[in-house]
Amino acid sequence: MLIFRLVRMVMHVITGLLTCALIFPHLNAAKRNERIWRWSAKLLEMCRVRVKVQGELVQNALVVSNHVSWLDIYVINSQQPCRFVAKDSIRSWPVVGWLCEQAGTVFLQRGNARDLRRIFHNLVENMQAGGRFAFFPEGTTSNQGTLLPFHPNLFEAAIDAGVPVQPYALRYLDAAGRPHPTIGFVGEISLLESILAIAGGSEIIVELQMLPVLPTEGARRRELAFESRQAIANALGLDVGVADSQPETERGLQAAPR
Repeated sequence: MLIFRLVRMVMHVITGLLTCALIFPHLNAAKRNERIWRWSAKLLEMCRVRVKVQGELVQNALVVSNHVSWLDIYVINSQQPCRFVAKDSIRSWPVVGWLCEQAGTVFLQRGNARDLRRIFHNLVENMQAGGRFAFFPEGTTSNQGTLLPFHPNLFEAAIDAGVPVQPYALRYLDAAGRPHPTIGFVGEISLLESILAIAGGSEIIVELQMLPVLPTEGARRRELAFESRQAIANALGLDVGVADSQPETERGLQAAPR
């Protein structure tokens, strides 16, 4: 059974590669988003992931979410495709990096101030034109039941674009409502190990809470980062103190999926 699931997933990835290479160049943005939505939903089905959604999706908003797994991207895209912001090193990942790039992921080179400014202005212009973006302000994945400090830098893009911020809260559960044992993607766990664990495990129920938007007019990025983290923590039932709600220093645009 595990082999069958893995073969289906490999074939699905190959289909995605062919779609990006041969079909995407001839589609407009709306048609590409439709393909991304269907592909993401199908991948979740193959991984036996069932998504339960609470709240209302806001179209013209910058989405920020806690980051638990590589599945997070596809859970979010299965509801409404977003262009994600990721660290540049992901572009070099075999297969996955190319798929992310073709799906419109924006890659950041840490430490390259000129590149960061260029990408930042691009984000602002695209959001002003109605583009939909998402990022993970923790900067990396965290264990369920914890929430790392939020890096505030990219919240500035929402302020400059004049669009609200919509926090998303993600939780992965088993059939009994407990944190799912195979979902962890931290430390030395590789992507392959995580895929094998999920493919060989039991059904996963994802609770995706789309929380009320935070207005950005007159706001500051640190305030938005703090309020977003508090909203997500409250939705997940986590107690996070004020002292660890924000990073003490800003070390560049840390907005990447792991």
